[in-house]
Amino acid sequence: MFARIVLLPGDGIGPEVTDAAAGVLQAVARRFGHRFELTAYPAGGAALRAGLAPLPPDTKQAATTADAVLLGAVGDPSFDQAPRAARPEAALLEIRKLLGVYANLRPARLWPGLESAGPLKLEVGAGADLRIVRELTGGLYYGEPRGIAADGRSAHNTMRYSVDEIERIARVAFEAARRRRRRVTSVDKSNVLETSQLWRRVVIDVAKAYPDVALDHMLVDACAMKIALDPRAFDVILTENLFGDILSDEAGAVFGSLGLLPSASLGDGPGLFEPVHGSAPDIAGKDAANPIGAIASAALLLRHGLNAEAEAAAVEAAIERVLGEGIRTADLLGPADRKAGVRPVGCSTMARAIVERVREPAGAPA
Repeated sequence: MFARIVLLPGDGIGPEVTDAAAGVLQAVARRFGHRFELTAYPAGGAALRAGLAPLPPDTKQAATTADAVLLGAVGDPSFDQAPRAARPEAALLEIRKLLGVYANLRPARLWPGLESAGPLKLEVGAGADLRIVRELTGGLYYGEPRGIAADGRSAHNTMRYSVDEIERIARVAFEAARRRRRRVTSVDKSNVLETSQLWRRVVIDVAKAYPDVALDHMLVDACAMKIALDPRAFDVILTENLFGDILSDEAGAVFGSLGLLPSASLGDGPGLFEPVHGSAPDIAGKDAANPIGAIASAALLLRHGLNAEAEAAAVEAAIERVLGEGIRTADLLGPADRKAGVRPVGCSTMARAIVERVREPAGAPA
């Protein structure tokens, strides 16, 4: 296989975790006999600091002609007072729209060995494995009109959804559930929002084409509580843009660390793959970041972007082995690890450990 993969390292810890994921992709290429052309382009604050737009024209051209795009993180507090269109985050919204990626898949699981890393009791979290399917191009983040009044004393945003937008993301969720445990929980706020009332009606209509998949509905506040109290109750969570953004971050916290969560954003063109965490400028450049979210995003890139299931499974198996061996970045240390005197490793050491296990799979001849 030959594939062109565009890297958008971005800001903060983005370059560190992207470099880690790129190293894993190259290890996969060597093991399976592929050739991956990995080329980095500026985006976000990194582009702004170079005097460019948040998503420069060369970056756009490369992304639209790539086989897949791997993003590190965007966000730089030094641009917080800039106009909305001149902030690093504008790059993220723009590239999603540019690539037409409307379905965001966010797997969240409690990895074996990390049962004590998060706040959940073992009997609550062990075996939890859910997937959030988040609509990505509608809702409050893109709705018009929006703005701040000229006197600065009021602001407004618009939440808007169409039947077509809801139908296509609902189908993604039901198809995902067919490959898992055949249950979809649709999350909305239909007791308050008209958009949610439309959402629920359309999801019920789509479900008629999937009689083998069970469907239930949950209000977003109840779902947030249920994820914390009983995450094993969920298989596939289907929800809109804002709710999905919040719920997936919560899932990261209850399963041990936001640094573990990958995501795949899919549409009709190249997919966009990125860890769920932000740019974390407070630890940037300190070799303290957890690269697993980015490396697991590379696994999703292989699976969903390049149709390379065996390669994706090899990366995930390498992550599981490393965690099972007790290797931890600082964010993954639980009480049991601290009691046992486990010393955290840095981003680069964790990445090297995963690369080594990709190169030498379990059970391979010595």
